[in-house]
Amino acid sequence: MTTLKIPDLGGASQVEIIELLVQNGDQVEVDQPMLVLETDKATMEIPAETAGNITRLLVKVGDKVSSGDAFAEIDAAATTAAPSSTAPAASEPPHAPKTAAASAPVEQASAASEVAIAVPDLGGGSAIPVIELLVQPGDEISAEQSIMVLESDKATMEIPAGAAGTVVSLAVKVGDKVSSGDAMLVLRTQAGATTEVSRSVPSAAPVSAPVPVAVPPSRATPPAAIAADVAATTGVVHAGPAVRKLARELGVDLSLVRGSGRRGRVQKEDVQTYVKQRLQATPAVTGVGIPKVPDIDFSQFGPVRTEPLNNVKRATARAMTTAWLNVPQVTQFDQADITGLEAYRVAQNQRFAAQGIKFSMVPFVLKALAQCLRDFPSFNASLSPDGESLILKEYVHIGVAVDTPKGLLVPVLRDVDKKSVTQITQELQEKAMRAREGKLPLSEMQGGCFSLSSLGGIGGTAFTPIVNPPEVAILGLSKASMQPVWDGSAFVPRLMLPLSLSYDHRVIDGAEAARFSQKLVAYLQDLRDVLM
Repeated sequence: MTTLKIPDLGGASQVEIIELLVQNGDQVEVDQPMLVLETDKATMEIPAETAGNITRLLVKVGDKVSSGDAFAEIDAAATTAAPSSTAPAASEPPHAPKTAAASAPVEQASAASEVAIAVPDLGGGSAIPVIELLVQPGDEISAEQSIMVLESDKATMEIPAGAAGTVVSLAVKVGDKVSSGDAMLVLRTQAGATTEVSRSVPSAAPVSAPVPVAVPPSRATPPAAIAADVAATTGVVHAGPAVRKLARELGVDLSLVRGSGRRGRVQKEDVQTYVKQRLQATPAVTGVGIPKVPDIDFSQFGPVRTEPLNNVKRATARAMTTAWLNVPQVTQFDQADITGLEAYRVAQNQRFAAQGIKFSMVPFVLKALAQCLRDFPSFNASLSPDGESLILKEYVHIGVAVDTPKGLLVPVLRDVDKKSVTQITQELQEKAMRAREGKLPLSEMQGGCFSLSSLGGIGGTAFTPIVNPPEVAILGLSKASMQPVWDGSAFVPRLMLPLSLSYDHRVIDGAEAARFSQKLVAYLQDLRDVLM
C-alpha cells in the first residue's frame, strides 16, 4: 500500500480542492491527474506518482491542502494482479451477488427519518456566499451528489450531500452566506441505510459480498453538533467562535448586535455593520480616516444590472487599493528612440521565422531593464516592514503583466540579466500562454523585483502604472509612434517609444528616477551598451 502526497506547490499552502477526477476503486496510471487545486490566480492538476488501484481517497472537494499532505492510498500491486483470482466467483450466477448486495437496504426501507444536513468543514472559511443551488425539494440524491456551490474570494467549491435520500426542504437560498455547521437542507433517509446505497455493484463483476465504501467523517457535521452549539449559547448570544473572536478584537459587546442569520444568529457582517454604524454616529475628526464614497441608487436614472467581479479581479482590486493607500507614488515620463532597435527586431523575426520564434519589443526592453536594475540597486530592492532599512536583492526577477480572460496576471521571469533575448522571448510566450489558460502556478507569480506593463499593442501615449509592493518601481510601455525629431540641422522621422516609470518616493527620489529613465533610454537606443 502506497500513500500519495501533495507535491511541492511552490510555496503555496492551504490550497482549495475544486474537483476530484478519480474515485475509490479506480485504476490509475503514472502521471494521470487525480485532483484539481485552485488558488486565487491559477488552477493546477495533481497527478498520480505511481500506477495502481485506488483503495481510499483521503480528501474531498472543498478541503484545503498543502505540500506533503496525504490525499490517497493506492495499491500498486493491483496493477499486476492475476485475473485468475476472480475465477472461482465466475461459476456463480452473474446476478446473484447483485441481489444479495441490494437485499439489505430493501429490508431497512420500512422506516424513514428526516435529518438536517449541515455544511461540512470549509477549511477555516466562514460566511461564504451561496451562488447556486443544484437540487430542489423532492429530488432523490446520492451521498456524493453536489447540493450547492459556494464562492469565496479565492475559489469556487461544490458542497456534497454526505448522505443519500430525498430532499424534504432547503435551508438556504442563493445569496445566503454559510459557515461550517450551518444547516443546508432536510433529508429523508431510510433508517439503517448507508450513505452509499445508491452505488450498486455492477452485475458484470460478481463478488461474494457487497463492499462498503468509507465516507470521510468531515463530509457533514452531525445535526447534533448544531444543536449543541445552539444550546451552549442559549440565553446569551447565538454566534460562532470566529464571530466571538472578531467581537473581542473590536471590543464589541455581542449582546448589543442584532443577528441577521437563522434564528437570530450573529454573523461577522453583523459585527462589522455594528462597528460602522457606531463610527458614523461619532462626529468626524478633521484629517483622520478616508471619506466614504456615497451610496447611490443608480436605478433611479435608468435600467441597471449587477455583475459580480471574478476572483482574479477582486484580488487585484484589493492589492491595488493596498498599494495606493500605502505607497507615495510618482511617475516619470520619457521617450526612447527605438528606430534602430525596431529595424533589428524585424530582421530577427525574419531570421527566426522557421523556428517559430517571433520577437516583440518587450523582451528587448526586459533585457535593457535588467541591466538598469544592476546599475541602480535601489530599484532592485524592497523597503523593510519597519521602514528603517532597504533590502537589496542580488537577483533580477521581473514580472510582466499579462491580459487574460479572468483579468490581469503577472508571471515572473527569473534571472533576466543572465538570459538572452531569445530565451526571454520563449519563456515569456510560454508563461503568458499558461497564464491565459489558468494553468500558471502561484509560485511562478511570486518573487518579482520589478514589474513591466505594456499597453503598446493597444494604444495610448502614456499612463501611470501602480507600484506593486513590496516592489518599489514599475515601468509602463505605450504605443510607439513616428515623430519628427530635430537632429541639429533638420527634423527627421524617428520611431519613439513612450516610457512611464512609477516609483515609491519613500525609497527613490526624483533625480535618481530621472537618471534611471535616461539610462534605459540610452540602452534602448543602442543595445550594444548592454552587451558591453
